[in-house]
Amino acid sequence: MPERDPVTTSIARKLRRSQTDAERLLWSKLRSRQLDGAKFRRQFPLPPYVADFCCEEAQLIVEVDGSQHMESVVADKERTAFFEQEGYRVLRLWNNDVLQNIDGVADEILKWLGASAK
Repeated sequence: MPERDPVTTSIARKLRRSQTDAERLLWSKLRSRQLDGAKFRRQFPLPPYVADFCCEEAQLIVEVDGSQHMESVVADKERTAFFEQEGYRVLRLWNNDVLQNIDGVADEILKWLGASAK
């Protein structure tokens, strides 16, 4: 488990209280080990960042991106590189995909979870 950072932890708590519709919907599929028994945590602090969803046992981070991420490509690449440096694989999903095709998104996450078992 990463070292606790009070600032990042505080940010994560605020983000949990103000989830987007897409994050809320995806969380309803990930919580309570509903997806292949994998334990996901939401708004998981990995200082200096907060990952949207993290399955530590599979070393998988799932990021849900809205349209604002089209303008922050460089920052997202840096963020992904940091998570990968920490040993995580990063799956990026678009809000629209989550909202319009939650079952397809769940299948994609299952593929990524299965890939970690190999």
